[in-house]
Amino acid sequence: MDKDNSREKLPDYSVVMSVYAGEDPMFFRESLESMMRQTLPCRELILVCDGALTEELDMVISDISAKYPRKLRLVRARRQMGVGACANAALRRAGTDIIVKMDSDDIAMPDRCEKQVRYLHEHPAADMVGAYIEEFDSDSGDIIAERRTPVTDSEIRKYARRRNPFNNQTLCYRRAAAVRAGGYTTVRRCEDYEFVVRMLMNGSHGANIPETLVRYRVTKNNLTRRRNVNNTISFIAVRWHIHREGFSSLLDFLIPCAAQLLLFMMPAKLTGLFYKKLLR
Repeated sequence: MDKDNSREKLPDYSVVMSVYAGEDPMFFRESLESMMRQTLPCRELILVCDGALTEELDMVISDISAKYPRKLRLVRARRQMGVGACANAALRRAGTDIIVKMDSDDIAMPDRCEKQVRYLHEHPAADMVGAYIEEFDSDSGDIIAERRTPVTDSEIRKYARRRNPFNNQTLCYRRAAAVRAGGYTTVRRCEDYEFVVRMLMNGSHGANIPETLVRYRVTKNNLTRRRNVNNTISFIAVRWHIHREGFSSLLDFLIPCAAQLLLFMMPAKLTGLFYKKLLR
């Protein structure tokens, strides 16, 4: 069977993405284009605008909509809702069972969706599949590191007791399984980790493809966001909830929270090294 015929037999999928006013228009355009140019085209890309956007971001949306008029489905929220609520809004509108998540400032490899959709198609017991990411410096374009995640379901479940076993930018999952697990909650941060753990607790099985399928943009603001007070509070709250639900032990709760608190309290110039050596 040739490659084109095998692609035709793969199921349709929907891309879900959200964007807010603080995004860089150039990064946003690159992210959208990377998903629209996949070797296995999506049926639809559901873009949720999280509150009012800038004129520059709206111009990007207008350009992409004109270029791909049958693909882009736009959902505009009157006020900022947060990532979880945006994801639920997209889930409610998706016309396919396979959902591919994408962040609005990262870049997908051209065959990302084909490989992930094929994996779910060939592994009907799996409900979630992720992949490795390649971190790159947004200013220079230089590769910083490859972030690898556990591959098998058993490894994923063990890893998930303390950290997200998926690079959230690469997550691809079955809509039916997500709905059964209750979708995303309204937590303001760490929503992807909480969502994944709830899927696992609800009986979903996961896997990671051991290759880089998304390029993750690293900017000067990345570490600042990770170490701010709101992120730290949410980090601890989500892990406490997961522990109270019986998924993780007290030690599984304490170790990552201690690391996050250390990251929050240490001088800013040391956070990059700490993150690279201990948290990645």
